Amino acid sequence: MKWFGVAAVVLGMGSAAFGLGPGDAAPSFVASSTGGPVKLEDLRGKWVVLMFYPKSFTPGCTKEVCSVRDAYEKLAARGVVVYGVSLDDLETQKKFKAAHQLPYELISDADKTMAKAYGVLAPMGLFAVRRTFVIAPDGRIAHVAESVSVATHGDDLLGVIEHLKPKADGGGPGGR
Repeated sequence: MKWFGVAAVVLGMGSAAFGLGPGDAAPSFVASSTGGPVKLEDLRGKWVVLMFYPKSFTPGCTKEVCSVRDAYEKLAARGVVVYGVSLDDLETQKKFKAAHQLPYELISDADKTMAKAYGVLAPMGLFAVRRTFVIAPDGRIAHVAESVSVATHGDDLLGVIEHLKPKADGGGPGGR
């Protein structure tokens, strides 16, 4: 069975299937973002969305980040901190953020450390695969979105948060 796990890594199959999934500790990171340095440890106590996408300024990625932009106020009102992550350099991330008026920060993972840690580095390491991690306030992964609809990703994330937060907050349906 060992060969299957190796084949999955080589072929770039899903991290949740062969690596990180709900309940796992989110890998720690220190990264450069459009808003300055960011450390996962500094976000303890908050709901965090790490949205990995392949490349800034491409049609699908633009649709995805804008979908999340359009849902951002509702996410932020629920105490969610959002970061978009790609292998693009910081200057490209700053331009992408400005061009699409993104209210959340973008992380440059040009050295690929986050993509490797989260298991989203595509074959040959040319880009990160499209995958989103929702990290609970305790630092554990609460949800992994492996199949992302770029047009509805923001609303889909809202649905995930609505489902997760009432459980975590101890409330019933609808949460707070």
